[in-house]
Amino acid sequence: MTKHRIYTMSFAGVYPHYVTKAEKKGRTKAEVDQIIHWLTGYDQQGLEEILEKKVVFEAFFEDAPHLNPNRKLIKGVVCGIRVENIEEPLMQEVRYLDKLIDELARGKKMEKILRAG
Repeated sequence: MTKHRIYTMSFAGVYPHYVTKAEKKGRTKAEVDQIIHWLTGYDQQGLEEILEKKVVFEAFFEDAPHLNPNRKLIKGVVCGIRVENIEEPLMQEVRYLDKLIDELARGKKMEKILRAG
């Protein structure tokens, strides 16, 4: 079975698009980074290393220090598909990140995005 194209794409190649999407809506790169830290457990230094090394999405998620257990609370539609119904684990992780960035760009409060009680 062929891997989906996103898995072999460099995270560093997509990251600027996340930042641009957020900044166009008045949000910040720091908020994008905060979402990535919350979702994956990477600290700022780890994230910068990932970007510098041009790590692919597959390795980005597989090597994540700590995938947040509350990510399972992320619900909604990305690219016409409900993220909670995606059966392939890696694709679901990618779409969780997409959904969080979408929520940020839509002006949702950070505590809601990060599924804080």
